[in-house]
Amino acid sequence: MNKTEMKTVIVGCEPTGCYWLTFQKFLQDHDIQLVTVNPFAVNRSKELDDNSPEKSDLKDPKTIALLVKDGRYSTSYLPSGVYAEIREASVCRDQLMKQHVRLSNQIQGWLQKFFPEYFECYAAWDSTSGLMLLKEAPLPQDILRIGAGGINQIWRDAKVRGAGIKRAQTLVEAAQNSVGLEGGEAARLEIWILINDYILKAEQLRRLDEYLEEKVKEVPNVEKLLAIKGVGMSTVIGFIAEVGDIGRFTDPKQIQKLAGLEIVKKSSGKKKGQPRISKRGRRKLRRTMYESARALMNWNPAFQDVFLYYRNRQKNPLGGMQAKIAVACKAIRVFYVVLQTGCDFDEEKFRKDIVRPEAA
Repeated sequence: MNKTEMKTVIVGCEPTGCYWLTFQKFLQDHDIQLVTVNPFAVNRSKELDDNSPEKSDLKDPKTIALLVKDGRYSTSYLPSGVYAEIREASVCRDQLMKQHVRLSNQIQGWLQKFFPEYFECYAAWDSTSGLMLLKEAPLPQDILRIGAGGINQIWRDAKVRGAGIKRAQTLVEAAQNSVGLEGGEAARLEIWILINDYILKAEQLRRLDEYLEEKVKEVPNVEKLLAIKGVGMSTVIGFIAEVGDIGRFTDPKQIQKLAGLEIVKKSSGKKKGQPRISKRGRRKLRRTMYESARALMNWNPAFQDVFLYYRNRQKNPLGGMQAKIAVACKAIRVFYVVLQTGCDFDEEKFRKDIVRPEAA
């Protein structure tokens, strides 16, 4: 800055994992702007100068600097306040859910190996009484050793409802005819560890869900969003966690692009490519809006009408998946307006907005 007599400086970087976040906070505290360049753009433009696919720590900074100089960058967003709390908790929940699902698969695999008849005794393998039995007497020989009375006593001591002597007798009969492998102490120790981890993750998920539901209610106008039929708490939490403060957007198309739901197509000369969504953006936001569109089509008549309109209109009718994406984009617009203005969702007005002259 001293050499060029400039008054401001822009620092550009290629975001890698979480390592740049503290660097951005440091620069913000010193009133220095940090911008980020898309790693995809760096990869595509690194051959422009030397026509070489080489990648090195000496070459990348120059490529990034040239992209920043040409204005091919974006300003990063660090949520603050309640939005930062929701995002952090949501990321933590996603990680816990993956661990929970993995543990579920491991436990069911263990049961298929050592006690496959267990699934005939329970509609839901992770019921309270079933998990308690797996902790105390997981193998068929353990069940036969303590008998139906012993199993029932375990449940009575823990004051478990909905499980009694009949269920215990069913388990004993299943253990007598089991074709599972004969496990030993290693098998008992394995299932004990898995069950305890599974219960712990379930409790952690419950506490996180309570915290997220409490925090998301602090977002302005979120109660108006929850009042829309077909919009659940998980949808709102997922949307807020990915979008952050809705006030930083001036148009819902910006959120559509952020989700990777913008429509793009490749054309050259007489060749006209098929339109598709870009899929460049926040993957979780895209998944959240797609699942939201499915729920809205099932529970909200207005969104059902929108889906049917896109599917059956005379001019350019859409396929099933295309119509669902269109409904997801409509949902983004509705979410944007409701959170920005605090207005109530009007189904009749929504229907009038979507009706086109050719549909008459």
